[in-house]
Amino acid sequence: MKAIKGFFFILPVAFTTSCMVGPHFRLPQAQVDRKWVQKQAVSEHPYGSAEKYWWRTFHDPVLNRLVQTAYARNVSLQIAGVRILEARAKLNQAVGNLFPQQQGAAGGINYYRIGNSSRAGPPFSSSPVADVVSRLLKDQNFQIGPNIATDRLLFSAAWELDFWGKFRHEIESAKAGWLASVAAYDDALVTLVGDVANAYVNLRTFESRLAILNQIIAEQEQSLKIAQVRYNAGQTSELDFLQAQTELSKTKAQAPELENGIAQSMNALAVLLGTTPAEIGHYVTSSGRIPTAPGRIAAGIPVDLLRRRPDIRLAGLQAAAQSPKIGVAIADMLPSFSLTGSLSTSGSNIASSSLNDIFMWQSKVVQAGGSFTMPILNYGRLINQVRIEDAAFQQAVLNYQNTVLKAQSEVENGLSAFSSGQRATGLLNEAAETAKHSADLALTRYEQGQNDYTVVLIAQQQQLVVENAAVSSQGSTILALISVYRGLGGGWEVREGGDVISSDVKAEMARRTNWGKMLEPGWHLPDVASKKEAKP
Repeated sequence: MKAIKGFFFILPVAFTTSCMVGPHFRLPQAQVDRKWVQKQAVSEHPYGSAEKYWWRTFHDPVLNRLVQTAYARNVSLQIAGVRILEARAKLNQAVGNLFPQQQGAAGGINYYRIGNSSRAGPPFSSSPVADVVSRLLKDQNFQIGPNIATDRLLFSAAWELDFWGKFRHEIESAKAGWLASVAAYDDALVTLVGDVANAYVNLRTFESRLAILNQIIAEQEQSLKIAQVRYNAGQTSELDFLQAQTELSKTKAQAPELENGIAQSMNALAVLLGTTPAEIGHYVTSSGRIPTAPGRIAAGIPVDLLRRRPDIRLAGLQAAAQSPKIGVAIADMLPSFSLTGSLSTSGSNIASSSLNDIFMWQSKVVQAGGSFTMPILNYGRLINQVRIEDAAFQQAVLNYQNTVLKAQSEVENGLSAFSSGQRATGLLNEAAETAKHSADLALTRYEQGQNDYTVVLIAQQQQLVVENAAVSSQGSTILALISVYRGLGGGWEVREGGDVISSDVKAEMARRTNWGKMLEPGWHLPDVASKKEAKP
């Protein structure tokens, strides 16, 4: 008895002082520039709240509404939110492995019928109690009634001790996986906000190009009337009239392509907002202007990307989730120590006994013990599992370092496109003004008979090309700005103070499964959960 007590005293002490095999994770080193190469597009102001909610700097209420609606209704984002719940449940499951892994209760009742013969044979049902009764009747020549009943309650538990940190490593991996799912949600949110803004800018660009086309069409219709009047008056040949009519039809033929672009932009917004194409008109008003861009961007410094961009955090957390798996694989190569125990009570109606004895403490039977298991002759399977996990970890490290490099490249590309786009737009706007003036002048001189219609055609064609290019350049410059903000990792902050799963999705999940507190607002997010779990 003293040995058993000593055994149960030593094992918890050994458990609390046990070592954790495997590497300890450290965030990998990554190459980061000290400042942006495209510094001419970067302002001296630090990256702040205005850049976190960058779409608001366009001062476009329609765009603000679209972003908010997409955050609340986008289906892909809801899927990412539910994955956070899944990862949190896996973490809770891993924590449960620190406690006895097998626990159970069992009970049963048996009835036996034995004849009154002094040499009664074995009962029809075989069990330890039945065997005892059978031998008792055979050896002592007892005569008892025909009905015997026995019952039993059994409580058992088995606990594999976390001697090598196997289960604690699994918790580390699951926690990093949970945090990675939050980072994946934030990355999806950054992408979503950028996609909404892109689709909206494309929509406004197509609308602006269509407006310019309609304006040119109106001017060409006026030219056609002038050419017809002069032809009817015998001042020109029919050639001018036919050229004017041909050019007008050619210009009108460009409208369907722009209308198709408008329709596809609207359909893209419908998907992003989680609605149908027929309903998107409720969210997007009639024609509006292309958003205007600031002169320079508050981009901070490149090292800020390490903490701000969700995909970089995601890559680091994926490495953090993989590192403990090496320790788990190493622990599988070492001996495992387990405790087992059971508590049972039994009762019967034999002689003076009663079935109610099952509830008497005097009827208890206690069993306890310990064991260890040592893997041998595994033919390299276990060590190769360690190698597999180590190779996967190294891949995660390299992926993190590559993600950091790609992030800087994306921002630099956006800054370069934004800077060059601003210069090009300014020049094209100047060219558009002179092209319009040239077309008006050519038409006036034609009407006065000072030049032929070929000059008017060339001037109007040039006006359409230059004005269309100016509007397209303006839209491309805003798209470049959006890519910069996306590259800087702005946009995911819109979820702060909110939730990652809509109330409708929560209600549907609650009807199927008992989620406890996990469906409460923000409970599955690390910043909110840590505060709530800290309360007594």
